[in-house]
Amino acid sequence: MEKFRLEQTQALLEKAGKSRNPAVKFKTPKEGRINSELFGKTLNELFEAEEFIYTSRPSHVLNAEDAQTFCSKIIAVRGNLDEMLADFGVIERENREDEIKKLSENFLIITTKSNFKKALTKLGVDAQHIIVAGVPLEAEDMKLINPKIPDAALKGVGKKIEHVKNDIKRKTEQFNPTDILVVVEMDRTGEVLGKRAHEIYGAKVITMRNLKDVTAEEFRAKLSQ
Repeated sequence: MEKFRLEQTQALLEKAGKSRNPAVKFKTPKEGRINSELFGKTLNELFEAEEFIYTSRPSHVLNAEDAQTFCSKIIAVRGNLDEMLADFGVIERENREDEIKKLSENFLIITTKSNFKKALTKLGVDAQHIIVAGVPLEAEDMKLINPKIPDAALKGVGKKIEHVKNDIKRKTEQFNPTDILVVVEMDRTGEVLGKRAHEIYGAKVITMRNLKDVTAEEFRAKLSQ
């Protein structure tokens, strides 16, 4: 059984490693170091994807939710393989901004400020995949951010929240993202937004110390986690 799983994993690795661009040619490997942590992570992603082979028997047809999970695993594997092949000079390492642009096509990103959106677009994220939520996703959460806010003011907040949720719904239908990400700084507003977005949308949260100063390398690593 273990031999079968190993052979199956090797076949999946070979398939996932094929370039989407037929013009790309593999070069002769040069001396390099194996990223053992990334390799182990890649195998885990494949084993998790493999479970769908058994749970979807006999048809192997996946519903929309399972298809998103399965494909996210394969996409992660593909990115990891490209990273490891680049370490040995087999393929050219892509420009980080180009990598981020490609990766961001799989996500819908929610952040808290317009200048955060500008910072993300400079890193390569498609602006169409970013929503600025200047308010939390539930009116009651404003009390967590500003305990002194008058109840009357919450009505206006409620209307803004409705607009944000409509934008999330519209862009989710438009782009069919693999995941919704909340990208924020380490502050109370970001914490509240991230927690609520996780509850409502199952969003993943990426917290950065200073979004304006984050490098493409750092952000690329966060997207791949």
